[in-house]
Amino acid sequence: MNETWPVTVLGATGYVAGELLRLVAGHPHLDLAAAVSESQAGAPIAETFGHLAPLYRDTRFSAPESLAELLAVVPRMAVFCAAPHGAAATMIDQLLATAAQVDTDVRLVDVSADFRFRDPETYADIYGHPHGAPHRLAEFASGLPEHLEGVPARHIGHPGCFATAMLLAAVPLVKLGLVEDDLFVAAITGSTGSGRTPLATTHHPVRHANLYAYSPLGHRHAPEVTGLIEAVTGHRPRLHFVPHSGPFARGIQATLQARLREPVPVSELRDALRRFYVASPFVSVVEGTPKLKDVVGSNYAQLGVATDGDTVAVFSVIDNLLKGAAGGSLQWLNRMLGWPEHTGLTASGAGWT
Repeated sequence: MNETWPVTVLGATGYVAGELLRLVAGHPHLDLAAAVSESQAGAPIAETFGHLAPLYRDTRFSAPESLAELLAVVPRMAVFCAAPHGAAATMIDQLLATAAQVDTDVRLVDVSADFRFRDPETYADIYGHPHGAPHRLAEFASGLPEHLEGVPARHIGHPGCFATAMLLAAVPLVKLGLVEDDLFVAAITGSTGSGRTPLATTHHPVRHANLYAYSPLGHRHAPEVTGLIEAVTGHRPRLHFVPHSGPFARGIQATLQARLREPVPVSELRDALRRFYVASPFVSVVEGTPKLKDVVGSNYAQLGVATDGDTVAVFSVIDNLLKGAAGGSLQWLNRMLGWPEHTGLTASGAGWT
């Protein structure tokens, strides 16, 4: 399928949305139809995203009410939803209902947490409020494109950025039966992972030249990760996750440790990971330990591995806004629409950011 699809970005003013807009502008088969924002409707995109001015100099954010009119005049629409958790489900439900009324073919990837769980009760327990569209859950699948074959559902709920880094490291170990049930992860994320709205913990004087843990052993990504591991491998490990706030803007470095079921030389562990991801164009296994600067600004992920004979450590680095959100979502959309998975995503990391 080499035809062009119009694409809409919902919740279009956040950091992830900015990356989606940048990726759409460089994609050979996507044409921005609308960047929807309730708070900035009518304002130029370039006022919110100055770095996108060369791409969208005269383009303005659309109001949510304009979607019905837009869907009525196009036969198909690709949609990225970058709205906040809790708000996304209702917006998506309304959009899909409107599309069905006018017989518009919609393919959607949600970047929020609203469609990462199979049942509404689990979602409500973790996020503290009822799911906004529980009748839509069966229309979605969640997981990384590296771990699910084909197109598992009409729409996709993309895993979170921490979850992406952890899943890349954990799934091969569990699926290949290399480790026991307890997985220990310490991961550090950049400040963009906290979103565009300033918080006390993301204020620059607090974050700069600082490093601290938060939500230790109780972060909401832990049940998401274990559920997605179980969906892929048939086995649900125990995850002990300690996230950290890092003094940088972009990227995640995660270190996963687990006890090996039997001793395996590091070279064999590295080879096992390489075989597991041999068909995954964005995942590479490196000698030694991977570094954030080699992937930040790109959709690529790097893994490294070490062992002392009894335990294994797998190191995972990604760009949280790209591989962990916008880029991974575009990977899914490419596959859903029949294009090569790497289309529009082959730019290397920025290097010395």
